[in-house]
Amino acid sequence: MSKVHVTTRVNGDPVEFLCTPEQTLVDVLRDTLDRTGTKEGCSTGDCGACSVLLNGRLVCACLVLAVESEGAEVTTIEGIATEEGLHPIQEKFLEHAALQCGICTPGFIVATKALLDKHPEPDEETIRYWLAGNLCRCTGYDKIIRAVQDAATTLAHEA
Repeated sequence: MSKVHVTTRVNGDPVEFLCTPEQTLVDVLRDTLDRTGTKEGCSTGDCGACSVLLNGRLVCACLVLAVESEGAEVTTIEGIATEEGLHPIQEKFLEHAALQCGICTPGFIVATKALLDKHPEPDEETIRYWLAGNLCRCTGYDKIIRAVQDAATTLAHEA
């Protein structure tokens, strides 16, 4: 099968890659571009482990074909932190011990970023709604919800 040339931006950096038309974005991110922070959990869009931002929109990278990223801006977990350090969302996940095995954590953090970009001061119901597409088998969610609430407060004070 012939490969397709794709030019896009990942975490602000211009990238080019070759992929087959049926390759998913998560496969290209992990196997071709070495962005292994994005995890593949289910390959069906049910767990949220592969959540990334595509032009600012939260998507499951296992459901997006890599060719669909042509000309787009893709933000992965690696793009959430800055050169200065961890993003406040990441800091709050650590402070609240909102992770255990770590498979779901990148997806939760990216989903939280999407949520707080759109709703800077969400109530608990809104947080639960936005994170409903992300599954965790370890934490029980309470620590995750508290981390998101604390991150929202911190970011509101920084603004």
